[in-house]
Amino acid sequence: MLQLCKITDSLFISNARSACSDELLSQEGVTMCINVSKQQPFPSLRISTLRVPVYDDPGENLYKYFDRCADAIESTANSAGCSVVYCKNGRSRSASICVAYLMKHKGLSLQDAFDSVKAARSVVEPNEGFWRQLQRYERELEGRRSTDSTNGDPLNNGQSSQQQEAALGQHKT
Repeated sequence: MLQLCKITDSLFISNARSACSDELLSQEGVTMCINVSKQQPFPSLRISTLRVPVYDDPGENLYKYFDRCADAIESTANSAGCSVVYCKNGRSRSASICVAYLMKHKGLSLQDAFDSVKAARSVVEPNEGFWRQLQRYERELEGRRSTDSTNGDPLNNGQSSQQQEAALGQHKT
Protein backbone atom coordinates (compact mmCIF):
# COMPACT_ATOMS: atom_id res chain seq x y z
CA MET A 1 0.00 0.00 0.00
CA LEU A 2 1.31 3.43 -0.94
CA GLN A 3 1.36 5.79 2.03
CA LEU A 4 2.92 8.99 3.29
CA CYS A 5 3.11 8.94 7.10
CA LYS A 6 2.34 12.25 8.76
CA ILE A 7 4.75 13.35 11.53
CA THR A 8 3.63 17.00 11.77
CA ASP A 9 1.20 19.12 9.76
CA SER A 10 4.02 19.88 7.33
CA LEU A 11 6.25 16.78 7.48
CA PHE A 12 5.79 13.27 6.12
CA ILE A 13 8.07 10.23 6.05
CA SER A 14 7.89 7.50 3.46
CA ASN A 15 9.60 4.84 1.44
CA ALA A 16 10.78 5.65 -2.08
CA ARG A 17 7.91 3.96 -3.86
CA SER A 18 5.26 6.00 -2.04
CA ALA A 19 7.27 9.23 -2.21
CA CYS A 20 7.42 8.92 -6.00
CA SER A 21 3.64 8.71 -6.33
CA ASP A 22 2.64 11.99 -7.92
CA GLU A 23 -0.95 11.33 -6.90
CA LEU A 24 -0.05 10.93 -3.20
CA LEU A 25 2.23 13.97 -3.23
CA SER A 26 -0.48 16.13 -4.81
CA GLN A 27 -3.12 14.78 -2.44
CA GLU A 28 -1.01 15.71 0.62
CA GLY A 29 0.17 19.06 -0.76
CA VAL A 30 3.85 18.10 -0.75
CA THR A 31 6.08 20.86 -2.11
CA MET A 32 9.53 19.52 -1.09
CA CYS A 33 11.06 16.05 -1.36
CA ILE A 34 14.21 15.11 0.55
CA ASN A 35 15.63 11.93 -0.95
CA VAL A 36 18.06 10.37 1.54
CA SER A 37 19.74 7.92 -0.82
CA LYS A 38 22.27 7.69 -3.59
CA GLN A 39 20.13 5.62 -5.93
CA GLN A 40 16.40 6.12 -5.36
CA PRO A 41 14.52 8.24 -7.92
CA PHE A 42 12.76 11.54 -7.43
CA PRO A 43 9.07 11.95 -8.24
CA SER A 44 8.22 13.25 -11.71
CA LEU A 45 6.07 15.99 -10.18
CA ARG A 46 7.71 19.40 -10.49
CA ILE A 47 8.49 20.26 -6.84
CA SER A 48 11.57 21.25 -4.86
CA THR A 49 14.02 18.44 -4.23
CA LEU A 50 17.09 17.81 -2.13
CA ARG A 51 19.29 14.73 -2.33
CA VAL A 52 21.28 13.48 0.65
CA PRO A 53 23.67 11.00 -0.99
CA VAL A 54 24.24 8.36 1.71
CA TYR A 55 23.78 4.61 1.96
CA ASP A 56 22.10 2.95 4.93
CA ASP A 57 25.45 2.08 6.44
CA PRO A 58 26.46 2.84 10.04
CA GLY A 59 29.76 4.26 8.77
CA GLU A 60 28.10 6.89 6.56
CA ASN A 61 28.21 10.52 7.71
CA LEU A 62 24.57 11.58 7.85
CA TYR A 63 25.33 14.05 10.67
CA LYS A 64 26.74 16.63 8.26
CA TYR A 65 23.31 16.89 6.59
CA PHE A 66 21.19 17.29 9.73
CA ASP A 67 21.20 21.10 9.87
CA ARG A 68 20.72 21.58 6.13
CA CYS A 69 17.79 19.17 5.96
CA ALA A 70 16.16 20.40 9.18
CA ASP A 71 16.38 23.99 7.94
CA ALA A 72 14.96 23.04 4.51
CA ILE A 73 11.99 21.32 6.19
CA GLU A 74 11.41 24.33 8.46
CA SER A 75 11.71 26.79 5.57
CA THR A 76 9.17 24.78 3.57
CA ALA A 77 6.79 24.72 6.55
CA ASN A 78 7.20 28.47 7.05
CA SER A 79 6.21 28.95 3.40
CA ALA A 80 2.98 26.97 3.98
CA GLY A 81 4.42 23.93 2.21
CA CYS A 82 4.86 20.29 3.15
CA SER A 83 7.94 18.09 2.97
CA VAL A 84 8.34 14.37 2.55
CA VAL A 85 11.59 12.72 3.63
CA TYR A 86 12.26 9.30 2.18
CA CYS A 87 14.82 6.60 1.56
CA LYS A 88 14.45 3.15 0.03
CA ASN A 89 12.42 1.63 2.88
CA GLY A 90 11.54 4.71 4.93
CA ARG A 91 13.15 3.17 7.95
CA SER A 92 16.65 4.39 8.90
CA ARG A 93 18.05 7.28 6.86
CA SER A 94 14.80 9.21 6.41
CA ALA A 95 13.82 8.58 10.03
CA SER A 96 17.15 10.00 11.22
CA ILE A 97 16.61 13.21 9.21
CA CYS A 98 13.07 13.59 10.61
CA VAL A 99 14.32 13.05 14.16
CA ALA A 100 17.04 15.69 13.63
CA TYR A 101 14.41 18.15 12.40
CA LEU A 102 12.19 17.60 15.43
CA MET A 103 15.13 18.07 17.78
CA LYS A 104 16.34 21.26 16.12
CA HIS A 105 13.12 23.05 15.24
CA LYS A 106 10.59 21.61 17.69
CA GLY A 107 12.98 21.46 20.65
CA LEU A 108 12.37 17.76 21.33
CA SER A 109 14.83 15.45 23.01
CA LEU A 110 16.25 12.62 20.91
CA GLN A 111 13.96 10.08 22.59
CA ASP A 112 10.83 12.24 22.22
CA ALA A 113 11.66 13.01 18.58
CA PHE A 114 12.26 9.33 17.84
CA ASP A 115 8.99 8.39 19.57
CA SER A 116 7.10 10.94 17.44
CA VAL A 117 8.55 9.56 14.21
CA LYS A 118 7.95 5.97 15.35
CA ALA A 119 4.32 6.82 16.17
CA ALA A 120 3.86 8.06 12.60
CA ARG A 121 5.70 5.15 10.96
CA SER A 122 6.08 2.06 13.11
CA VAL A 123 8.92 0.48 11.08
CA VAL A 124 11.44 3.27 11.70
CA GLU A 125 14.73 2.17 13.20
CA PRO A 126 17.86 4.25 12.60
CA ASN A 127 20.95 2.06 12.30
CA GLU A 128 23.39 2.21 15.22
CA GLY A 129 25.75 4.60 13.44
CA PHE A 130 22.97 7.08 12.68
CA TRP A 131 21.69 6.75 16.26
CA ARG A 132 25.15 7.69 17.59
CA GLN A 133 25.19 10.66 15.21
CA LEU A 134 21.75 11.73 16.50
CA GLN A 135 23.08 11.49 20.08
CA ARG A 136 25.99 13.73 19.07
CA TYR A 137 23.57 16.13 17.37
CA GLU A 138 21.41 16.28 20.50
CA ARG A 139 24.47 17.25 22.57
CA GLU A 140 25.44 19.86 19.97
CA LEU A 141 21.95 21.37 19.96
CA GLU A 142 21.94 21.49 23.78
CA GLY A 143 25.27 23.30 23.63
CA ARG A 144 23.96 25.78 21.06
CA ARG A 145 20.87 26.47 23.16
CA SER A 146 22.87 27.04 26.35
CA THR A 147 25.29 29.30 24.45
CA ASP A 148 22.35 31.24 23.00
CA SER A 149 20.71 31.64 26.42
CA THR A 150 23.90 32.79 28.14
CA ASN A 151 25.36 34.92 25.37
CA GLY A 152 22.23 36.83 24.40
CA ASP A 153 22.79 39.52 27.04
CA PRO A 154 26.30 40.92 27.47
CA LEU A 155 25.53 41.72 31.13
CA ASN A 156 24.46 38.22 32.14
CA ASN A 157 27.94 37.11 33.27
CA GLY A 158 27.43 33.70 31.70
CA GLN A 159 24.22 32.99 33.63
CA SER A 160 21.18 31.40 32.06
CA SER A 161 17.99 33.46 31.97
CA GLN A 162 16.58 31.27 34.78
CA GLN A 163 19.62 32.00 36.96
CA GLN A 164 19.28 35.72 36.17
CA GLU A 165 15.60 35.73 37.11
CA ALA A 166 16.36 33.90 40.36
CA ALA A 167 19.10 36.41 41.18
CA LEU A 168 16.82 39.35 40.37
CA GLY A 169 14.05 37.85 42.51
CA GLN A 170 16.38 37.67 45.49
CA HIS A 171 17.22 41.35 45.24
CA LYS A 172 13.66 42.68 45.06
CA THR A 173 12.48 44.76 48.02
